[in-house]
Amino acid sequence: MTTHAPQAAHTVTLPGSLDEAVAALAAMPTAVPVAGGTDLMAAVNSGLLRPAGLVGLGRISEIKGWQYQDGAALLGAGLTHARMGRPDFAALMPALAAAARAAGPPQIRNAGTLGGNIASAQPTGDTLPVLAALEASLVIAGPGGTRREIPIGRLLAGLDMLRPGELIGYVRVPLLHAPQTFLKATGRTGPGRAIASVAVVLDPARRSVRCAVGAVAPMPLRPFDAERWVSSIVDWDGDRTLAPDALAAFGDYVAAACIPDPVPEPDALNIHEGAEPGTLPPAVLHLRRTVATLARRALGRALA
Repeated sequence: MTTHAPQAAHTVTLPGSLDEAVAALAAMPTAVPVAGGTDLMAAVNSGLLRPAGLVGLGRISEIKGWQYQDGAALLGAGLTHARMGRPDFAALMPALAAAARAAGPPQIRNAGTLGGNIASAQPTGDTLPVLAALEASLVIAGPGGTRREIPIGRLLAGLDMLRPGELIGYVRVPLLHAPQTFLKATGRTGPGRAIASVAVVLDPARRSVRCAVGAVAPMPLRPFDAERWVSSIVDWDGDRTLAPDALAAFGDYVAAACIPDPVPEPDALNIHEGAEPGTLPPAVLHLRRTVATLARRALGRALA
């Protein structure tokens, strides 16, 4: 795996099916599943992780595609970002395709997988706010051929974790057949890790706008009050456009919800010279403005 990591993995298993992979993990509890390895290998090479064994998922063809099931798309956890970025997938879920295309340079997109993005749960994971806004759920494969389904938000929030011997097999995403957008801001030109990202999806059947903000917290944030407010002013039976001031108000609402003002502490000294007590430092104010701009633009594009 690496030439400079002591106690690196000694056992590598390459199962041919999802159930075989689960059985391998059950037989070797200290092993770590690996698909693209874009996050795992970085942790190993930096000395943060020393797995006793690896269960490679690259030969499991059943999780590399998708299928339609009861008004939803069942996405295999082995789908690569490169595959999700192609036009046929973009026609199905444009926001998820946009997030996949923004995930990094070609070598990362060719290797990194949807399931890996979810399992690593990095705050900057580009697919995570889109899946949160789409209210996706995870189909978890367990020992003995068992399957259970949980909302993705519960896993990302740590409320329902993977149990020993379990793997993310599929991601179930409701098909909305409506506009959806994903935008992100990075610290440099070109592909890079997000400093903030926003996904907006329209759900005309429920007359609702759904939004999720990524990279500003350990997990994607849903500004529910902002969603309800803007959903109430959209003309769902008309052209669904909003005035610029309404779009700007939505952006500000989302940003304030995800990056709130600090609670005033009268007895505490403010460490920011010249700042009023309770104000945000300049870097956080800049992040709030970035989120507001992304949310405004994402909603505007979705409603256009």
